[in-house]
Amino acid sequence: MTKNVFIIGAKGIPANYGGFESFVEQLTARKESQDIHYYVACRRDLSENKADIFEYNDATCFNVDVPDVGPAKAILYDVNAFKWTMKYVKENNIQNAIVYVLACRMGPFVKHFKKQLQQYNGTLFVNPDGHEWLRAKWSVPVRKYWKYSERLMVKHADLLICDSQNIEKYIQNDYKQYSPKTTYIAYGSDIVKSTLMDTDQVVTDWYTKHAVKLNNYYLIVGRFVPENNYETMIREFMNSDTDKDLVIISNVEKNKFYMDLQAKTNFEADARIKFVGTVYNAELLKYIRENAFAYLHGHEVGGTNPSLLEALAATQLNLLLDVGFNKEVGKDGALYWKKDNLARIINKVEKLKMDEIETFSQLSSKRIEDAFSWHKIVTDYEKVFNGGV
Repeated sequence: MTKNVFIIGAKGIPANYGGFESFVEQLTARKESQDIHYYVACRRDLSENKADIFEYNDATCFNVDVPDVGPAKAILYDVNAFKWTMKYVKENNIQNAIVYVLACRMGPFVKHFKKQLQQYNGTLFVNPDGHEWLRAKWSVPVRKYWKYSERLMVKHADLLICDSQNIEKYIQNDYKQYSPKTTYIAYGSDIVKSTLMDTDQVVTDWYTKHAVKLNNYYLIVGRFVPENNYETMIREFMNSDTDKDLVIISNVEKNKFYMDLQAKTNFEADARIKFVGTVYNAELLKYIRENAFAYLHGHEVGGTNPSLLEALAATQLNLLLDVGFNKEVGKDGALYWKKDNLARIINKVEKLKMDEIETFSQLSSKRIEDAFSWHKIVTDYEKVFNGGV
């Protein structure tokens, strides 16, 4: 009998951006089980297909309208997507469906929908994502809402699928009063090399525009937010002896965070520091990763980070902030830094021999292959959806 799985919380598919969006893209595109049918919520204002319902990757995609209500838009999107799901379940008398909600935004509303779902013997799965309530960009009241919402999502979920072992541990410890049922399934990564070559126009244009040389730069890819430790990485890089560049691929706006960063570090006076904006061409981004001397990763809030997986798969040397989330992913395939010693680590890796760098490169690629390939992740999910928890 077909298991119907409704996925709520990603902005939609087709997608080649964002963690949850890429995850849903891969989950549906690589589906192997004939016993599962996916339904995917898509935000109409971002959807490439404006029909109410359309098929993509053999999944039924449904567009959801969301009024622009500012920061609450994401919460309302989840609520409206769940409303659509329950209407569809009722009209078609779908029994034993799974509703899989990505992230813990709609906690205050989840009990209401859970009751409706139970009338059709459905189950509620939740991906708790990372520690949204710790992010510096949120005001204190918003952080309190995220924590409260997370508690309610954990309380009402039949199963929490954590993409980080550290997040699973946190859920079990902080919410033990609810005896949460959890399982760990990682996020996935692509281990196929970029199709681009150094003679391709798109490659030469990008490297020429930013005056960057192959294998002569450290790379940072990630959201431009304080908890990703840009200040530490830039300050420590400036204090290092390297003559290589620091290439920063991020959605940088000259906002308060940027101005504060400039005032504190004076990075604009260092010609090695290069903010190059975003790169939406996936093959070009992969090529840039593959040809970096090393990748710097300063994320300290949240679970398994997609950009870290991509770096481990593609970049020869990876220097990661020494926190549990990063260590569980990188293991012995990376080097780890603390906030006061990154400059020393950079100076140290500058002296590594080619065979030592190659060893790190092989270990990081093997780590991705063994634990984070999309084939493994999709297989693990299908087992869970088919009742194998």
